[in-house]
Amino acid sequence: MSSELVDQIRRRRTFAIISHPDAGKTTLTEKLLLYGGALRLAGSVTARRNQRRATSDWMELEQQRGISVTSTVLQFEFEDHTINLLDTPGHEDFSEDTYRTLTAADSAVMLIDSAKGIEPQTRKLFEVCRIRRIPIFTFINKMDRPGRPALDLIDELEGEFGIAPYPINWPIGSGMSFAGVYDRLTREAHLYQRTDHGAYRAPVELTNLNDSRVESIIGARELAALRDDLELIEGAGAEFTEERFRTGAISPVFFGSAVNNFGVDIFLKRFVEYAPAPGVKNTESGPLSPENETFTGFVFKIQANMDKQHRDRVAFLRVCSGRFEKDMMVTNVRSGRQVRLSRPHKMFAQERETVDEAYPGDIIGLMNPGVFAIGDTVTSGQKVQFDPIPHFSPERFASIRTPSPAKRKSLHKGLDQLREEGAIQVMWSPNSTDPILAAVGQLQFDVVKFRLESEYSVEVLLSPLPYVAARWLSGPQSELDSPVLYSGTQVVKDSDGLPVMLFQSEWHINAAQEKNPKLTFSPVARGEAVMV
Repeated sequence: MSSELVDQIRRRRTFAIISHPDAGKTTLTEKLLLYGGALRLAGSVTARRNQRRATSDWMELEQQRGISVTSTVLQFEFEDHTINLLDTPGHEDFSEDTYRTLTAADSAVMLIDSAKGIEPQTRKLFEVCRIRRIPIFTFINKMDRPGRPALDLIDELEGEFGIAPYPINWPIGSGMSFAGVYDRLTREAHLYQRTDHGAYRAPVELTNLNDSRVESIIGARELAALRDDLELIEGAGAEFTEERFRTGAISPVFFGSAVNNFGVDIFLKRFVEYAPAPGVKNTESGPLSPENETFTGFVFKIQANMDKQHRDRVAFLRVCSGRFEKDMMVTNVRSGRQVRLSRPHKMFAQERETVDEAYPGDIIGLMNPGVFAIGDTVTSGQKVQFDPIPHFSPERFASIRTPSPAKRKSLHKGLDQLREEGAIQVMWSPNSTDPILAAVGQLQFDVVKFRLESEYSVEVLLSPLPYVAARWLSGPQSELDSPVLYSGTQVVKDSDGLPVMLFQSEWHINAAQEKNPKLTFSPVARGEAVMV
């Protein structure tokens, strides 16, 4: 084991930001890049047309709607650490992309709106982190707006999630009077000044709560309440230890305003201090240490057309062990194929630069001419297989066609690439030449339609189908050839030729299972891990 490998692993921090839509996730991402030195000017997704667009939302549809619809990788340096930030979609219709991305993260930042508290999508993503044993930071955002009392939000965290919150800082004022945060560890008050649209780092002055300016800014009543809150959490709050944080028993909590850059600097400094470096990964043959000299990694995402001029496909690979080197030969465990990794890139949203080496925790982009699929493991040594990437069972279905016969080939090519990304599932009925799209949520259909028209110049028409669930079938071939069907069911084939039964209701699922006792009904294809 080389000392350089150990040192590089210790420098890495790889994390994802999770939240309900509109909690400010993309804005916080921009501000972390600003304070990390990766941006000189931050842009908000809610900005007007004459302002900068968000760096992390690179897709045209994201910029039009002001939402994140695909996960983005952003790497930057901060205080002698290499940070790999995974910005994920917040909308539940894109949960599968978020869940896959979380498999590549070593920790997560849970972003909460101070006015709304814990919301449904936040709960779902927290449970995924808990299942995967991912340590969680909490950032309570939008303290510059009218919201709930800080103590109520802390109590909700503990009550809903059963996790002990440990406030690292505490808000000084709230709403219009929000002036900064009190750092409980250094016992310093950080008083910030607003900048134009939060585009630059907020000037900050360090003082203490005895400074008369604090009272003049927030008022005597607010200052008294602040002192009472601090006394209460000092006396009754949880004890913070690194072990409790790493095991998910406690969450460091930060208050701030991402749009105004209040508290972002404290969070980033504490994050690199507390967040875990890349750790052991589970494989079929046992735990694999990142310090193992053999290079290994897995593909958790594929993205087509990040460069529209070249119609490229990029496979995002998380390095798990050893040292990656440009032009190295590896084995794709799934196919057994030897592959030379000759065009690796370090990613920064849509931008990229060639990378000569990478270490555990890093995310690299590989040009993918159909060689890689989501969940693939690559290795420079003996075969190893990491835990499977989770998949969702589709709940929405629609047939798709193009009114232009000359565009059918382009339609199928586009669908193949979008399917490889995991953006959609494609199925085929024996009774129609039109493909069937299967997805978790309606927005996935909107994205597919938009991208086919903008990236492949194919006009498409979508027709909703009445199905609400799909089950992959396995069993004796004689039973697969002639399963018992009801009027509310249909058997189709997926892109790998596997039989799938579609259902119009839960009743139809139960009835089909009773009438076909020799068949196995699975919510995902064979060999996939299901997330329900």
